[in-house]
Amino acid sequence: MRITIDQDKCIASGQCVAAASDVFDQRDEDGIAILVNDDPPAEDAADVHHAAAVCPALAILVED
Repeated sequence: MRITIDQDKCIASGQCVAAASDVFDQRDEDGIAILVNDDPPAEDAADVHHAAAVCPALAILVED
């Protein structure tokens, strides 16, 4: 699985962190999403896809 965050599009809503906190976090200074695990285990795939789907800015791209 390849996960990409377009940080220019991110609006710091935190929905990705709520959906998959083992994979996403937010920078302290501005809340922009970051990857904390760019190679999550297969059992986290559904959560990662959910995080991408609920991102209000559509800033997360997941390629299987």
